[in-house]
Amino acid sequence: MFKKILIANRGEIACRVIKTAQKMGIKTVAVYSEADRDARHVELADESVLLGPAPSRESYLVADKIIAAAKATGAEAIHPGYGFLSENEAFARRCEEEGIAFVGPKHYSIAAMGDKIASKKLALEAKVNTIPGYNNAIDTPEQAVEIAKGIGYPVMIKASAGGGGKGLRVAFNDKEAFEGFSSCRNEARNSFGDDRVFIEKYVLEPRHIEIQVLGDSHGTVLYLNERECSIQRRHQKVIEEAPSPFISDATRKAMGEQAVALAKAVKYQSAGTVEFVVGKDQDFYFLEMNTRLQVEHPVTENITGLDLVEQMIRVAAGEKLAFTQADVKREGWSIECRINAEDPFRNFLPSTGRLVRYQPPAQQLEQSVPSLQGPAYSDGKFGGVRVDTGVYEGGEIPMYYDSMIAKLIVHGRNRTEAIAMMREALNGFVIRGVSSNIPFQAALLAHPKFVTGEFNTGFIAEHYAKGFRAEDVPHDDPLFLVALAAFVRRKARERAAGISGQLPGHGVAHAPDLVVAVLGQQGQHQYNDVRVTHFDNAHGQAVVLVGGKTYAIQSHTKLGDVLMTGSCNGQPFSAQVERGSAKQPLAMRIAHNGTAIQAMVLLPRAAEMMKLMPYKAPPDLSKFLLSPMPGLLADVAVAVGQKVLAGEKLAVIEAMKMENILVATQDCVVKEIRANKGESLSVDQPIIAFE
Repeated sequence: MFKKILIANRGEIACRVIKTAQKMGIKTVAVYSEADRDARHVELADESVLLGPAPSRESYLVADKIIAAAKATGAEAIHPGYGFLSENEAFARRCEEEGIAFVGPKHYSIAAMGDKIASKKLALEAKVNTIPGYNNAIDTPEQAVEIAKGIGYPVMIKASAGGGGKGLRVAFNDKEAFEGFSSCRNEARNSFGDDRVFIEKYVLEPRHIEIQVLGDSHGTVLYLNERECSIQRRHQKVIEEAPSPFISDATRKAMGEQAVALAKAVKYQSAGTVEFVVGKDQDFYFLEMNTRLQVEHPVTENITGLDLVEQMIRVAAGEKLAFTQADVKREGWSIECRINAEDPFRNFLPSTGRLVRYQPPAQQLEQSVPSLQGPAYSDGKFGGVRVDTGVYEGGEIPMYYDSMIAKLIVHGRNRTEAIAMMREALNGFVIRGVSSNIPFQAALLAHPKFVTGEFNTGFIAEHYAKGFRAEDVPHDDPLFLVALAAFVRRKARERAAGISGQLPGHGVAHAPDLVVAVLGQQGQHQYNDVRVTHFDNAHGQAVVLVGGKTYAIQSHTKLGDVLMTGSCNGQPFSAQVERGSAKQPLAMRIAHNGTAIQAMVLLPRAAEMMKLMPYKAPPDLSKFLLSPMPGLLADVAVAVGQKVLAGEKLAVIEAMKMENILVATQDCVVKEIRANKGESLSVDQPIIAFE
């Protein structure tokens, strides 16, 4: 077994590999860019090596620097994680030539399967059912349009070296095929250094189901069941689960055996994933093979009880797999949510910056979900909650890399319990300083079609076609949020009453009758008459009456703590409560199950006065193009005095490895350019002013 491993990656996956290496007694070496000097993976590793500047093409993608770091530190093996060099055939071969073990498949397997075009040809030769398409690299957008017309729209335009949703577009007409080809090619060149693009038929209403395979150097290849990855937004997976609620045992076996046959055809050694598109009649088509560890591997680990990183390391060291296909378990149900630094209410634009608060939910979940308190969890059979992350409170989310903050994974006895666990875990996940997609995840988990398992890869596009809005998360009991606001206000008044030195006759009084004003975006506030009785500070409890309902709330959470845990009418809950914001310094923000309200708790007379206050409209910014996210201004496509038509390109912003094109929403004339190409932009910074 290796004594020291270098992890050629960053963030969550680097921390994940370090965790297993430490468990196995193996020393670890981290590599890092200048932007990651204070990153968590650098702190966790036994030693670390600086690679270079922040852009990945000058650091994490430079094979020479990584090989040199391995030699300098005496690392016998390199684990590439996912992304970066994990599916780079030349890097794997270079490791082999330098006498360093590559913790992944052999270079010839990567060459055969890591390349999307080559893998499709090989699958055809192996008589694997594949999707119709044009499997050679395409040179021009004009050629792309002709091929797309020949296959028949819709088509999927994909970078040969692509992955993670990068370098991928779906085109429904000639214009989209032309523009999609150019965008894919640019993204592929910037992200992977390989601009080859191919086209295939886009299967409507498909399921995206993948089979995890594991092979050793002694000819054994096994499949470790499937993962359901159909909940995707713009081809980026959002929620993954294992097993799939859709496929039958017979389909599972057929897909697994086909995946194994494909892996054996390329002498596959290590963990890998064979991805399939599955139709509603359970016909399945080979899509591609990922010759690396997948982001969503924890759900497979939960239901099988296997540590996939450990298995990869053991295979790379030449060990035989210590179990057979018959030994592979499928116990319970596991779901993973990708927690990303993006603003779901701003069309999921990237959100970079400092994590002012970062409090994962691992500690609270067992108390908040009654079903987790049984013996199945105490004996470790089911995993409860797990958080895989590469960040920490006070750390920075840089704009140079992907937007993942953490992976939140739960493991329950069945799918219903796993969904309930995940909803409660999301309630307990505190992230401040950057926006996150937690409200969106909460909405997805509560959606009736998700709960019943009736979805495909078009689920998000169909149900959130106009984007995601706050009203898309209906709370099953909105008055509960109002009651929480009144309860917290009553606790605050009790604390204020206990402050010494108050003038006689002017001390803080307790009024049981209150009004909770739920603030609307445009002054359309909702006023709720509330009565707080039976307040007992010693036991942290009170009875709140609102809207004809009674809420008996008990909580010992301290004032000022964002995460509030307790019980309401005997049922445990987790919610997030905080005072004030830049726009509403006197308001209280209450969030639960993906729904958040801004509320002011007032005495009845103060509420009467508030109702008389006129609404102050925000300034008109319609004559400005504002930056919708932090990022790099890659291009300004217009000049002062230019007439621009609706739909024309105005500017391009690069953030988190993605190109974001800003277009005119109406005809206009450019009056002034407020930002220069190459400038780093903040949110809502003016770029262009119009006449």
